[in-house]
Amino acid sequence: MSIYKKEMRTELVIFDCDGVLVDSEALGNRVLVEFVAEFGLALELEEAVLLFKGCKMADCVAVMEQRLGRNMPLDFVTQLRARTAEVFERELRPVDGIEAALDKIDLPICVASSGPLEKIKLALRVTNLLPRFEGHIFSSYEIGSWKPAPDLFLYAAKHMGFEAPSCTVVEDSILGVRAGVAAGMRVLGYIAQSERDLFETFKVPVFHSMYQLPSLMSQQE
Repeated sequence: MSIYKKEMRTELVIFDCDGVLVDSEALGNRVLVEFVAEFGLALELEEAVLLFKGCKMADCVAVMEQRLGRNMPLDFVTQLRARTAEVFERELRPVDGIEAALDKIDLPICVASSGPLEKIKLALRVTNLLPRFEGHIFSSYEIGSWKPAPDLFLYAAKHMGFEAPSCTVVEDSILGVRAGVAAGMRVLGYIAQSERDLFETFKVPVFHSMYQLPSLMSQQE
């Protein structure tokens, strides 16, 4: 039975990008781990994913600078984004099952991501998902507000022409789940089996394969 009592039927599905539409979490963090090692900061990939998933870049840099005990170069973020873009062009793939799921979801869809607009579009273009979302892409950088604040999801819903209670958010990060809940939207957590304990606090339905998403969308009664 759903924990969302008297919820409206979903009219809009709002997707996060990294880790939900494109399989970029490990890839992007691999680039980051390799780059920060050049400055003397040793991070394990799994540690980086846990630390930085869903975070805005300024917060990521602050954590790295705190651990290093000094500031990163002024062009650190620019260099990191350039390196990430190069790797995305070569290696980025869509999340397994997302195309099949999108084919079966007969509802308006959009993307709401904490990343810069250029990065979102690059990721969607490389994975051939851009035509599905062209014109319906929303970035935290447009409004100057990042998850877990609800502003980005509310902004996306408003521009798509829907009320918050009629929206379903698909997220893979705790920050994103918190933002969706704060926005008053239905939230589905796309997570690995090993992350179940981390998400239990939020009492949102979770799933582990995008092939499950269409059926979950219909379970709203």
